[in-house]
Amino acid sequence: MVEPLVLLPGMMCDARLYAHQLLTLGRDRAVMVAPIHLGERVEEIASGLLDQLPQRFALAGLSMGGIIAMEIYRRAPDRVTRLCLMDTDVQADTPVIAAAREPMIVGAKAGRLDEVLRQAMQPEYLAPNANRMQTLEQVYAMGRDMGAEAFVRQSRALQRRPDQQGTLRKIKVPTLVLCGAHDALTPVKRHTFMAELIPGAELQVIDNAGHLPTLETPDIVTRVLLTWLQRSQ
Repeated sequence: MVEPLVLLPGMMCDARLYAHQLLTLGRDRAVMVAPIHLGERVEEIASGLLDQLPQRFALAGLSMGGIIAMEIYRRAPDRVTRLCLMDTDVQADTPVIAAAREPMIVGAKAGRLDEVLRQAMQPEYLAPNANRMQTLEQVYAMGRDMGAEAFVRQSRALQRRPDQQGTLRKIKVPTLVLCGAHDALTPVKRHTFMAELIPGAELQVIDNAGHLPTLETPDIVTRVLLTWLQRSQ
C-alpha cells in the first residue's frame, strides 16, 4: 500500500510552497498540504491536525512546518510512516529571538503586514541567484493572503514552542533532513546536528538553495523526496 503524503508549509505560506511537489508526487499517491495557522501553540496545531489527517501517512515539513511535524511525531509516532524535516529548527526560541518577534507582531496588528513580511523573510535567507526576488515575491503574496491574524498566531506558537531534541532521538522511521546550502535563517550546521540526533537519518544539502528549496530548486527537491518515499521501512 502506498502511504499518503502530508506536507506542512512554512510560516505564512500555503500550498503554493509545494506546487512542483504536489504536481509530480501527486501522480502516484495522495498528497495533501495541511494548514499550520489555526492555533497559538505548536501543541494545539499538531493536535488539531491529527484529528484530520489519515490514519497513517508520510510527513514532510519546511521551516515552521518542520517544527509542527516534530510535534506530530512526538504525539503520534505510530501514525507517521516516514519523516522529512526541511530548513527547520529543533530548538526552542531563545529569549532574545522570542523578544525580537514582538515588534513584528505589533506591526502586523497595526496594519503593516507587508513591511513585517519583508522583515521576516529577507533576500539573504535565499541563495544568491537571478530568481531570488521572484521567489521572495511569491512568499510575500502567500503571506498577504494568509493575513495579519495568521502571522500573530504563528509568531506566538514559535515563541512558545518546545525543544524537540528528545523527540528526534526516539525517531524510528526513515527520516530525511534536508536544507539549502545558503540558508542563513536555519544554517546547515543546525541540520547536521539534527541528523546526528536521529537514528539512521539521511542529510541532504541542496547546493543552489537557501531557506526555501521547494521554490528555489523545486525539481531537485522533488527528486530527493521521491527517493525518500521509496526507501524501505
